[in-house]
Amino acid sequence: MRSGNTKKNNRKYIIAVIITVLVLFAIASVVLVFRHNDIGNLDIYDDPYYTENDKSEDNIKPQEDDITSKEIFAKYYDKALEKLQNMSLEEKVGQMFFARFPESGVIDEIKSQNPGGYIMFGRDFKNKTKNQIIEEINKCQENSKIPLLIGVDEEGGTVVRVSAYKAFADTPFKSPQTLYNEGGFDLIKEDTINKAKLLSSLGINVNLAPVCDVTESTSDYMYDRSFGTDKDLTAKFVELVVTTMNEQNMSSVLKHFPGYGNNVDTHTGVAIDKRDIEHFYDIDFVPFKAGINANVQSVLVSHNIVECMDSQKPASISPKVHEILRDNLNFTGVIMTDDLAMEGIKKYTTDESAAVLAVKAGNDMIISSDLATQKSEVVEAVKSGDISEEIINNAAKRIIAWKYYMGIMN
Repeated sequence: MRSGNTKKNNRKYIIAVIITVLVLFAIASVVLVFRHNDIGNLDIYDDPYYTENDKSEDNIKPQEDDITSKEIFAKYYDKALEKLQNMSLEEKVGQMFFARFPESGVIDEIKSQNPGGYIMFGRDFKNKTKNQIIEEINKCQENSKIPLLIGVDEEGGTVVRVSAYKAFADTPFKSPQTLYNEGGFDLIKEDTINKAKLLSSLGINVNLAPVCDVTESTSDYMYDRSFGTDKDLTAKFVELVVTTMNEQNMSSVLKHFPGYGNNVDTHTGVAIDKRDIEHFYDIDFVPFKAGINANVQSVLVSHNIVECMDSQKPASISPKVHEILRDNLNFTGVIMTDDLAMEGIKKYTTDESAAVLAVKAGNDMIISSDLATQKSEVVEAVKSGDISEEIINNAAKRIIAWKYYMGIMN
C-alpha cells in the first residue's frame, strides 16, 4: 500500500511541477506582449530588450526634416590640416577660387595665383581635339603645387560645354527631361555614366550638376534645365545622379540653392523670390536633401534674393542662407557661389567687395572671372582683420580634404 501511495504522490508532484511551469510561462508571455505593444505606456527605447541596432528606418518613421548628419570629408581632415601648415595665406586663399579658365596665360596664372581649380566653358573646347584638351589639362596639373579641380557645366540639354562639339561626342547629351521621357531612370543612369566617363577621359573631375530646382511650368526660366517634375521625382533624379557620379569617381555639385522656382535669369538681372519659408522646406529643399544624403561634395548658391531668408542680400552673399544650408540641412561639404560676375549680384555689391562678402557669408569657394583682383581683396581683408584667418583655414581645409576624398591628392 505504501508503494502505491508513493507512486501516486510522485505523480501528483510531477503534475504540479508541470502546471507551475506552464503558468509561469503563460505569465511571462503576457508580460512580453504587454511590453512590446506599449500597453504599459513604456517608451520603446526604455525596453531593456530593445538594442541600439534596432533603431533602423524600419522601426522609426523618419521625420520630414530628418537628414543624415555627418562630416563628409572628416576622414581626410588630418591630411588637409597637415598640408595647410606648409601653406602661406595667399596659397590658402587661392584654394578658395574656382576660376574661369583664362583664354591665355593659364600656366602663369596657376604659378602666381595658386587657384583651387578652373571651370571650363564652351569656348575652351571649341575647335580643339580630345588630345589637345587632355594635354592642356595635364600641363595645368603638372604646374600646380596642389592638384586642381577641373570643372564644367555638362548638364545635358541646353547646357552642354563639352558634348556640343563633334570632337568629343557624336551628339550633345540630352536633357534629363528628354531622357526620362524616353527611358525613365534607367536611361538617366546610363547617361550619367557616359557623361562621367567622357569627362574623366579628358582630365575633368567635377561636373557642376545636377540641377535640383523644382519647376513644373514651361514658362519658368529654369524649366528646361530642371527635371521639370514635382519635388519627389526631382529628388529621386538628384539622388540617382549623385550616387552614380560617386560610383564613377566624378564630383557633383547641387544647384541652385535654395531653389530657383519661377525666378528670372540672374545672369542678366535681379531675381527677387517672394515665396514663404514653408514653401522651401516643403518643396525646394527636398531634392537638395536627397543629394546631401547621397554624399554630394558641393552645393552652389544662387544670386536670388529670397525675401523670407534675407531681403537685403542675394543668397550667395547672405550669411542667413548659408546658415540654413549648414545648420538646417546639415551640409558639411564645400559651399560655392555662382559666378560673381553675373548681373544678379552687381546691384548689391561692387566688383571689388563681392569676393569678401562671399567669404564672410560662409562660402568655401568662389566662382570667379576675375581671379587676381578678387583673391587680392580677400587676402587684404584677412590682413586688415576684416576676415579672420580661421575662416580661411576652415574653407581651405574642406577644399583640400575634398581633393583627398576624390583621390586627386595622395
